[in-house]
Amino acid sequence: MSKVEEILCSIESLSEEEFARLRKWFYERDWKRWDKQIEEDSGSGKLDFLVKEALDEKAKGKLKEL
Repeated sequence: MSKVEEILCSIESLSEEEFARLRKWFYERDWKRWDKQIEEDSGSGKLDFLVKEALDEKAKGKLKEL
């Protein structure tokens, strides 16, 4: 049995409360990884095209006020 299969079996045996706690942990960990990736991509210039696109749309008058 692989490590992942063992983990899956363990998850299946969790109580509702334990499962909710694990789900929350995964959710928070996933968002932290996402935030870190966004920061890295922004810092390296990988997202500059989004800024350019937004500025171009603004110049064309195609942006809506929020």
